[in-house]
Amino acid sequence: MSEADRPHATSEADRARTPQAPQAPPQTTPRTPRTTEEPRLATRNRARRRPRLPLHVAVALPLALAGLVALLVTGNALRPFDRMITIEARMASKSDYFKDPQVQRLLLKHGIRVDIHRLGSRGIATQSLEGMDAVFPSGQPAAKLILNRQKHSGDSVRPFVTPLVLGTFRDYAETLEKAGVATPQPTTGGGRTLYYDLGMGKFMGLLDGLVDGRETGTQDRDDIKNEPADTWNGIGFDEDGRNSNSGRVLVRTSNVCESNSAGTYLSILAFVANGDSTPGAGEADETKAMEEARKVARTIKPLIDLQGMWADEQADSYLSGLGKSIAPISLIYEHQYLAHQIDYQQKNHRQDTDRVLLYPTPYALTEPQLISLSPDGDELVRVIRDDPDLRRRAIELGFRVRFSGDDGTSDQLNTYLGEHGIQVPKPNRDQTKVYEPDLDVLEEIINSVGTCPPPVQGTS
Repeated sequence: MSEADRPHATSEADRARTPQAPQAPPQTTPRTPRTTEEPRLATRNRARRRPRLPLHVAVALPLALAGLVALLVTGNALRPFDRMITIEARMASKSDYFKDPQVQRLLLKHGIRVDIHRLGSRGIATQSLEGMDAVFPSGQPAAKLILNRQKHSGDSVRPFVTPLVLGTFRDYAETLEKAGVATPQPTTGGGRTLYYDLGMGKFMGLLDGLVDGRETGTQDRDDIKNEPADTWNGIGFDEDGRNSNSGRVLVRTSNVCESNSAGTYLSILAFVANGDSTPGAGEADETKAMEEARKVARTIKPLIDLQGMWADEQADSYLSGLGKSIAPISLIYEHQYLAHQIDYQQKNHRQDTDRVLLYPTPYALTEPQLISLSPDGDELVRVIRDDPDLRRRAIELGFRVRFSGDDGTSDQLNTYLGEHGIQVPKPNRDQTKVYEPDLDVLEEIINSVGTCPPPVQGTS
């Protein structure tokens, strides 16, 4: 190998002396601007099978169809397009019937709503009825006053009757029984009775606050206490040592100037005070009839409590939780008590045996009368008279509904009470009925006892 071909080692000094070829600068790739793609709208994959109806629609559809069928069957499918009328009505205690939710639903089926203006029956009869379509006083005296002065010759109906009663509590009723004033009605299955018959002649002897004309004396004959006459303790209320009430024996009534119940109660007192005879009855001389009315009024005025409310609200107080502390005896209607017992039985599966009724002897029936004052009022009267469902609901609310024939006024109510585990009241053997005095005579008694303000003049 020649010297030229032999590889030579190169030192660092040789390399330093050897010029280096210049290196090319690093290559840089020019930047391209970043681009953003347009958003794409996702579409349904036609190849994928989907249900024809959403699940929630499929679930709700059978319910909607069932509702439509029900509306068609009952005839209510076009109800939203029917004419709806609102009845402006002034009512007393029987407004309870029209306030019942089921009665309201039944009336809506006929396209009727009732806007209730609450007022006592006599207040309805003596005040202006302008703007009213119908009125519903609780008894015949007020109804006669209204019919005598109304211009519209409209329709009317008396759908049910209800006796006037005294609501009290068991320990007070048992005290009256021991005093020989009240008699318990028998029960079919034993147990404590809900009803007592009250002899009004003897009871009025307790209400006058006198014994043999004297204001003090001992009536329970315990020979220990000299108590005021005609107090609850005076007739033995405190004999058991658990109870005590030194207050007078009183009946809490509504305002006689406003209320039918108070006016009817005055009729009972006047009948008994007049020797079981209707004041002014058969008296051809009007002056003498009015003199007899004023004489009876002076006799019975001390017997009633005039701390009345504005209308027939005594049942609300009596049936409240504080009823016993408000008044030992309250003037109410039978249907109010029976409605309470029906509701109490449904909620508690037993009767309310603490609250009991006193049925006065002689007795008085009240006949509420729905009176139309306009064409719309005529329609309400027609529906109340003809709809069997509304009559049935009245029975369920404790009313004695008017029926003809064997299916009488009390029969269906008694059947309903028995079927629902509630004692049926028994008719008193003494069937003496109080007949209210002629309208002018009764008005004279009411005005004399209540010192009532003159009526507000107005047209109906």
